[in-house]
Amino acid sequence: MKTLLKWLIPIAVLGGVIAAAYGPAMRYWKARNRIVWETSKVTRGDVTRYVNSTGEIRPVRSVLVGSFVSGPIVELNVDFNDEVKEGDVLARVDPRLFKAEVARSEAALATRQAELERIEAELQQAINNFDRGVKLRQKREGFLSESEMDSLTFEVKSLRAQRKVAEATILQARASLDNALANLNYCEIVAPVDGIVIDRKIDPGQTLAAQFQTPELFIVAPDLRRKVHVFASVDEADIGLVQQAKEQDRPVTFTVDAHPEIVFHGTIEQIRVSSVTNQNVVTYPVVIATENPDLKLLPGMTASISFEVDSTVDVPKIPNTALRFYPEKAEWVREKDRHLIDGSTWKNDPTADDNESADLSAGEKADRRKQRHRRHVWAVDGELLRAIEIQTGLGESGYTELRSGELSKGDLLVTGQKN
Repeated sequence: MKTLLKWLIPIAVLGGVIAAAYGPAMRYWKARNRIVWETSKVTRGDVTRYVNSTGEIRPVRSVLVGSFVSGPIVELNVDFNDEVKEGDVLARVDPRLFKAEVARSEAALATRQAELERIEAELQQAINNFDRGVKLRQKREGFLSESEMDSLTFEVKSLRAQRKVAEATILQARASLDNALANLNYCEIVAPVDGIVIDRKIDPGQTLAAQFQTPELFIVAPDLRRKVHVFASVDEADIGLVQQAKEQDRPVTFTVDAHPEIVFHGTIEQIRVSSVTNQNVVTYPVVIATENPDLKLLPGMTASISFEVDSTVDVPKIPNTALRFYPEKAEWVREKDRHLIDGSTWKNDPTADDNESADLSAGEKADRRKQRHRRHVWAVDGELLRAIEIQTGLGESGYTELRSGELSKGDLLVTGQKN
């Protein structure tokens, strides 16, 4: 009996110690394994919506300067990036052949003029002979026969006709001379406008062949310092928002890789209706105008563009991370909100099945898009999570406008789970 008591007493003491330590140990274990949620506050501020796109810097105009005449280049006066004024001689084609053509045309014109003088002299002589014949016939009947008078008459008419032919040949010779002078003047390639030479396609000594196709020699960009265009390709899903932004004269910002720290500003100048389809993706060209006084924007640069399409001022806004959070397990959520994550709500929601969208009418599809603004966010309620139904509005990179919902500034929303 004494031996039994010796064993029972230590066992009873040990059991009491275990019983006394069980409660604190379980509470410690539960606290150690309790889920810690990352949270973020509901704030107030401005929300601006943007449509992003890419584009290319282009000059407002690109004037192609070509050559009308053929021949070797004997003089080249400009190079890339040179600024030129209207009328400046950019290059010169060898003029020797064209000078010879001018001299030949001048000689031909002189010959035609001399021929006219000869015919006029003969005509005057014929007129004098005719007048003398008429006077002789008046003095004495039959002094000259009818055939002789006819000969004098038709000689005058013939020489008058020859004079007209000579005058016409003079006009033809003058036209040939004008053509030769024009070709000689075309040997000087001049700038048609003020601008900057952005491309040069010839070298000294190169021979131009303009018989079949006008060769392109230079590309001059006028007003490159005053204004340039940014051509953006906007997806058809966003072009309506960009049209609205143009009507409201909202600003456009963009950056280029050459100056990543500088934000350039522009305005929407034109939305072109000519669509471009590439791999079943429809886009529309949007022309943005911006100033370029320092020539930091060069033709061909790629621009990353942001169109401001809508904005709100001083509204409650929630972090986008809270909208993206979704509890993974039902036991993390209080009982009355578990239907949101067990699938029962979405099975009964007609807007949740995208497979039925093909059978919906246009009005039903529009209503479904409106209902997509109805969302749920999660807040900590004791040891569980509580769902809060909200209506969202405009969204930006970090926050989304809160249109309606039982939330106010400073409320904490769950954004994730801490490790």
